[in-house]
Amino acid sequence: MRKVIFLIQLIFLSATIVNAQSKDEAIIQSILEQQTVEWNKGNLEGFMSGYWQNDSLMFINNNGISYGWQRALDNYKKGYPDTASMGKLNFNLLQIKRLSADYFFVIGKWHLTRSIGDVGGAFTLVICKIKGRWIITADHSC
Repeated sequence: MRKVIFLIQLIFLSATIVNAQSKDEAIIQSILEQQTVEWNKGNLEGFMSGYWQNDSLMFINNNGISYGWQRALDNYKKGYPDTASMGKLNFNLLQIKRLSADYFFVIGKWHLTRSIGDVGGAFTLVICKIKGRWIITADHSC
């Protein structure tokens, strides 16, 4: 009888873990979907709401490593000064992988459809749960 009760508890626990992971993955997908919406409206501040508003936010790109939410926003404003340069953003998520209870690793592709010429590349994100909120803490885009 103990084995049956243990088995039932194990099944329940497994189902709970799978459900929590699915819920967290859906939240992460919605963060990236909201970023796409904000970018496509030309709203860089709204796009940046998916990122950790902290001096430790890390961006890695072809220019090297930079830190800080405000610096990232300033860099986006410099690199994309108008809606023509911003174009329309599309993300293709290739993998969302849980690393621990509080961390996910995301791999994807990004593409900007623009009248001045399309551009695109790949990205990896570290997404962390901070104060109960999933937030991007590191972005490596090329």
